[in-house]
Amino acid sequence: MIVAGLTGGVASGKSLVAKKLKELGATIIDADLIAREVLCPGEAAFDEVVKSFGREILTTGDVIDRKKLGGIVFNNKEKRELLNAITHPRIRERMMARLAQLKNNKDNHNPNGQDVVILDIPLLFESGLTDKVDCVIVVYADVPTQTSRLMQRDGLTEAAALARINSQIPLKDKLKTADYIIDNNAASSETLKETQLLFEKLKNKAEESRQLFPHKS
Repeated sequence: MIVAGLTGGVASGKSLVAKKLKELGATIIDADLIAREVLCPGEAAFDEVVKSFGREILTTGDVIDRKKLGGIVFNNKEKRELLNAITHPRIRERMMARLAQLKNNKDNHNPNGQDVVILDIPLLFESGLTDKVDCVIVVYADVPTQTSRLMQRDGLTEAAALARINSQIPLKDKLKTADYIIDNNAASSETLKETQLLFEKLKNKAEESRQLFPHKS
C-alpha cells in the first residue's frame, strides 16, 4: 500500500484530481467530508464552534451555515486559527482511524483501492499531516486562475476571492516539498491525463513496496 497526501489551494482543481483518482481505483479519505461530520449537531466540535462563534452562524434548522462561518474565518486570522484548533485534531483523528482500518482490513481487500490510498486534505501542510503520508501531490493553479475560478464558482468579489486564497499557505511554497505536481492551469483534459499517469506511478510504487515488504503491504 502507498499512502499519498493530495493537496492544493482553493479553486486549484484538487477535487477534479481526487474524483479522477477515485474513478481509477484509489481509495479516497476526504478531509472535507470528515470536516462536515465533526461539525454536525451532537458532535463536540459543533458545540465548541457555536460557543466560540455565536448562534448567529446557525441556520434556521440549527445547523452550522458553512458559508457564513467561512466568511468570518477567511477574513480574520485569529478566528481562523481558533476554528482550526477546534476542528483539526478531530479531523486528523478520524482520518488516521480510517487509514488504520484500511491497513488492517484484510478480509475486504481491494487490489486497486487499498494499494493506493489518497488522503485528500486541502490543508495538508497547515494541519501537520505530511509525516503521515508516503508522498505529497500538489495540484497547482496560479493566483489569477484561482481568483477567476472562485469568482465564477462562488459568486465572490475579487477581494473576497483573494482573502480565501491568502488564508492558505501559498501554492508556490507547497510546490517546494511536493513529490508530484499536477498543473491545472490548462484544460481539464490535460489535468486528467496527468492524473492517470500519476495513478499508474503510484500503483507501481505500491507493487514495489509489496514485493520488498510483503507482510506490510
